[in-house]
Amino acid sequence: MTDHGPVKTHTHKEIMVILGGLMTGLLLAALDQTIVSTALKSIVEDFDGLNHYTWVVTAYLLASTASTPLYGKISDIYGRRPVFQFAIVTFLLGSFLAGASQNMSQLIATRALQGLGAGGLMALTFVIIGDIVPPRERGRYQGYFGAVWGLSSVAGPLLGGFFSDHATILGVTGWRWIFYINLPFGITALLVTSAVLHIPKVKREHKIDYLGAILMVTAVCSTLLAVSIYGPQNGWSDSRTIIYLTGGIILSLLFLKWETKAVEPILPLSLFKNHTFSLTSILGFIIGAGMFGAILMLPLYLQVVKGNTATEAGLKLIPLMLGIVPTSIISGKQISKHGHYKRFPIAGAAIMTVGIALMSTLDRDTPFWQLSIYAIMVGAGLGLSMQTIVIALQNSVDFKDMGVATSSNTFFRSLGSVFGTAVFGTILTNRLGHYLTTNFQALAQSNPSAVEGFDRAALDGIQNNTAALAALPPVIQSTALDAFVSSFHIVFLAAAPVTAIGFIFALFLREVPLRTNKDYASAREDAAGEALG
Repeated sequence: MTDHGPVKTHTHKEIMVILGGLMTGLLLAALDQTIVSTALKSIVEDFDGLNHYTWVVTAYLLASTASTPLYGKISDIYGRRPVFQFAIVTFLLGSFLAGASQNMSQLIATRALQGLGAGGLMALTFVIIGDIVPPRERGRYQGYFGAVWGLSSVAGPLLGGFFSDHATILGVTGWRWIFYINLPFGITALLVTSAVLHIPKVKREHKIDYLGAILMVTAVCSTLLAVSIYGPQNGWSDSRTIIYLTGGIILSLLFLKWETKAVEPILPLSLFKNHTFSLTSILGFIIGAGMFGAILMLPLYLQVVKGNTATEAGLKLIPLMLGIVPTSIISGKQISKHGHYKRFPIAGAAIMTVGIALMSTLDRDTPFWQLSIYAIMVGAGLGLSMQTIVIALQNSVDFKDMGVATSSNTFFRSLGSVFGTAVFGTILTNRLGHYLTTNFQALAQSNPSAVEGFDRAALDGIQNNTAALAALPPVIQSTALDAFVSSFHIVFLAAAPVTAIGFIFALFLREVPLRTNKDYASAREDAAGEALG
């Protein structure tokens, strides 16, 4: 390889300052995936919009997931800083307008705008670190991003519960602060990146694949509408579910066909010839599904079965964070020290699988210390896996493909989280209906007097609104809670094989020596040379 001479590298102090701005942006995007869940009850009561409440979450996930790969490609063309700052401004505008919403329609639209910004925050954070830090040194910094995910998994439900538990704060309706709290942090991230994020822009002749972008976004949205909205709500045989799912598949096939012809494809299919890219995409999808399965089901278990408030449930997720944060940081530093990364996603997937499987033993009397051990195991598995696969991916692709490859990995993880949420939510609802019916049939046979005068139609009410449990007679309440426990068991038993598949795929990762400063400088200058040539 030709010696290109020295290139400017960032000092540790400069990287840590940049890292602060990036972590703030990532924290905002990660928080807003979870913070709304505990505040939804207050929001729908204000807007009388119970029939549309799922769209508040889904609009955000749809926009962020569909836009993620676009940011990588666009930043490859126009530069990281302006595109990252566009994402911050879009997110802040969406946050302000969401907080000022006067009805459900406005809130759903502004949540989609928030999601559009969040897609860039989540994707470009990892791309920018990939630009300024060589793979061999990247672990010591990237581990901190795993800590951000861990913090958001706890802080989101906790803050959402805190704000929604207050009628007003400083004269403003409590739940609106879940959006307004983003403003000072977002402005800080904007100022920090403006001051210190100076990455030399590689000038390239470019042509944006507009048709590919439209096909990809519509394919993703159509598929996600089917699996996250219409399927769970109306049934998988419902005409709208079938139409959207079929449309999503057809649009996906058209997208793949077009990408083989595009001059500069949004998602170069040649990347899938890269063994590591293909494997880490699969692992990202599985980790996303497993992560959201645990993060969403545990608070529900704590609130319904254990009777905890939203704030208490958020506090009791701290063990999950205690698992994610130290393992993310320690594994990152070990990778930088020794240069080996394959062992971490293997161990992470194994530990996460065992932790999720053990959660299938949770019942009404399980002590908190026992739940904490299981949650720490799941968190540790996530911490060992999540950032490690990004390091492996970035080390295996050409520098010119860094943006699109990294954002694609984030895209597959987001896709996994949406599919995981939809599938596990559907399993919970389906099994709950089954166990409520069978449990009450058994109760009617063993203790007929207990169900005298009880309206069986109330079973549907329990499924739609768990608050109805508190008003039930003790025997009936106990029977209903047993149905919830059995349903949670099935969800966790279904999730464990998914993460076990991740363990099998992790075994096939190829450990390529991590590039050092000298190798990285050469690769970077080669990419610049190709672009200018």
